[in-house]
Amino acid sequence: MTLPVRFVLAVALCAVGTVACSADEAAAPAPVPSPPTATTSTAREAGVQTRTPPTTTSTPTPIPTPPPHPVSIEALAQQAYDGRNLQIGEVLDANDAYTRYFVTYASGDLTISGIMNIPVGAGPFPTLVLAHGYIDPAIYTNGRGMMREQDYLARAGYAVLHTDYRNHAESSDDPNAELELRLGYTKDVINAVLAIKASGHPQLDPERVGLMGRSMGGGVAYNALVASPGLVDAAVVYAPVSSSTADNFNRWTRADPDADGVSDAIIAAYGAPEASPEFWQDVSPVTYFDRITEPILIQHGTADESCPVTWSQQTLTALQAAGADAELITYDAEPHAFEAVWPLSMERTVAFFTEHLRA
Repeated sequence: MTLPVRFVLAVALCAVGTVACSADEAAAPAPVPSPPTATTSTAREAGVQTRTPPTTTSTPTPIPTPPPHPVSIEALAQQAYDGRNLQIGEVLDANDAYTRYFVTYASGDLTISGIMNIPVGAGPFPTLVLAHGYIDPAIYTNGRGMMREQDYLARAGYAVLHTDYRNHAESSDDPNAELELRLGYTKDVINAVLAIKASGHPQLDPERVGLMGRSMGGGVAYNALVASPGLVDAAVVYAPVSSSTADNFNRWTRADPDADGVSDAIIAAYGAPEASPEFWQDVSPVTYFDRITEPILIQHGTADESCPVTWSQQTLTALQAAGADAELITYDAEPHAFEAVWPLSMERTVAFFTEHLRA
C-alpha cells in the first residue's frame, strides 16, 4: 500500500515541563513546660480582650486542561461536525433494483464526492455509509472502491453512500492529509453520516444508518466509532487494518522504499513509534475502545496477505475487554479480497444490519 507524498510539512512541536518542590521538616525542639494560663472569664476580669480568629477559606486555582494534540483521536472527538448539503446529482446508472447517482456533501470546509445507490421504491430505506480501502488517489475514480458491496447492499434494500474521501476523485484537496495520518478520512465519514441525517431526503431514513469499512476503511470505521459514539446504529468491517496505528505505519509507510519522504516527515513531526509511544497511542482507536456504543461485526480471512488476521483477533480481545459488543468471524484460507466465501460473508452482513438497523 503506497502512500503518495501530497503535503507540505509545517509542524510546530511544543513541550510542557513541570517542576516539583519539596522541603525537609526541621526537627522540633523539646517542649518547655509553661505556667497555667487564665481561663477566658479570668482573662476578661483582667481586662484582656479575646476574640476567635476569623476562619479563612481559599478556592484553589483550577489547572487548565491542555488541548489535545491536533493530530489525535481526542482532537477528532472534540471537533464540532456539521455534515450537510448532501447533493444528489446526475444519474450514473439505473437498473431494476436501484439508481446510481453522483453525490457531493460538505465535510468542514471541503466538498467530498461519492456515489449513492438508492433502491427503487418510495422508502425511506435504511442507509449505509461505505469506507473503502486504500487505492492510490492518483488513479482513483469516483465510487471505485467496494463495487461488489455497493451493488449487493442496494439490491438488499439499503441506500448506499460510498464516500470518495478528500483528495480522491472530485473531492477537495487536503495537502496535509498524509502528514496527519489520514485522520481527515475519518472526518469525511462522520460528516457523510451527518449529511444523510440532515438531508431530509424522503428515501433516506435518518434513524437507521450503519457503517461499513474494508481494509484501511475498517480502520477509518474504528476511528469514527470512538470519535463519535452513537453516530450510527451498527458497523461491519472487512479484513481491517490494525487498531494500533503504529502497526499500520510500520507495515506500510515505514517499510515502503517509495514512501521515504512520507515516513521521514511523519517521524520528524511526531517521533517514531518506539521513541514517542504516547503520541502513537493517542492516534490509535484501540486506546479509546471503551467509548464505543455500537455493535461491531468483524470478518477476516485467515490467509489475508495484507492485513494479518491476528490484528483482528487482537482487536476483538481489546473490544471485549472494553465492554464493546463485538464479534469476529474468520474464514479459513480466505485472502484479503475475499473470494469463495464472499457471498456468505455478505449474507451475514445483511443479517447483522437487519438485526441492528430496526425501524
